[in-house]
Amino acid sequence: MKKKITFTVVLLMIFSSIYSQEKLITPTYLKKGDTIAIVAPAGILKNRQATIQKAKKLAEKWGLNVVLGKNIFNNGQHFAGTDSERCQDFQDALDNKNIKAIWSARGGYGSVRILDKLDFTKFKENPKWVIGYSDITAFHNHIHNLGFETIHGMMATSLEEKPEEITATISSFKKALFGTEISYQIPSAKHNRKGVVKGEIIGGNLAILASMLGSKSQLNTNGKILFIEEIGEYKYSIDRMLQSLKRAGYFTKVKAVIIGNMTSIKKNSTKWGSSIEQLILDVIPEDIPVLFNFPAGHEADNRAMIFGRNIKLTINRSAKKSIVTFTKD
Repeated sequence: MKKKITFTVVLLMIFSSIYSQEKLITPTYLKKGDTIAIVAPAGILKNRQATIQKAKKLAEKWGLNVVLGKNIFNNGQHFAGTDSERCQDFQDALDNKNIKAIWSARGGYGSVRILDKLDFTKFKENPKWVIGYSDITAFHNHIHNLGFETIHGMMATSLEEKPEEITATISSFKKALFGTEISYQIPSAKHNRKGVVKGEIIGGNLAILASMLGSKSQLNTNGKILFIEEIGEYKYSIDRMLQSLKRAGYFTKVKAVIIGNMTSIKKNSTKWGSSIEQLILDVIPEDIPVLFNFPAGHEADNRAMIFGRNIKLTINRSAKKSIVTFTKD
């Protein structure tokens, strides 16, 4: 009996230790006078100097100092410089304790090529916000597994959208950066699966999530709320990636799924035969709540989210609005 009790106590201590470590570290919120770095870890910024200056001025308007990666406008054919140059800019920003946030200039493709070249030792000593979406999902996933929150939000090139269409985008980004409470009311969609859940939000771009499978950057979605968005894919391609996540157990013990923008879905010569919403629902177990049409991803209205943060999610259908609230507990 004593052995059984001792064994039970040890197990409880182990589980307690695991759960006590689950809460991610929140980098320090920004304040006036802080410095951020704009770097380009992925796609080339051809003829976009004016856009980057516009982003710089926006941050300066908020009272921040801005430094640009020294290789930000380099030409590496598809990329903003060579892998080594892009890596160096990101590493410099990670290592500089005076830089409080790393703002990605754009996505595209290329982050995964430098991910394993980076040393996060000094970042762990002085954590800072890493910001972006799309291809920057590679960083979100990797840094999540290191135990730190990140911001899924607009990038510098988001400022190329029409000003009147990105008001909410910019406002939500500033709130996330400066630590103001974030809460969204979302018009409910008919395909929603109702539910009220609390949990840690993780995820990002579907293609990048699938590309992280089998690596140390693969996410553990157990007990989490998974966010997904995508652009420019065929339905069969979206289904293939979702099936890959399903086989990897992404939907087995997830608390809920949030679907962001599914932008510019391509038409195949052979029709898929169902809506994109039904395609997604077919992959997710029936007892899992699902929220559609969350305004984040590859659209002008791209609301900021803090990945790794606990949220309260109330999903409704019909006339009632759904609510997504980021908590600070």
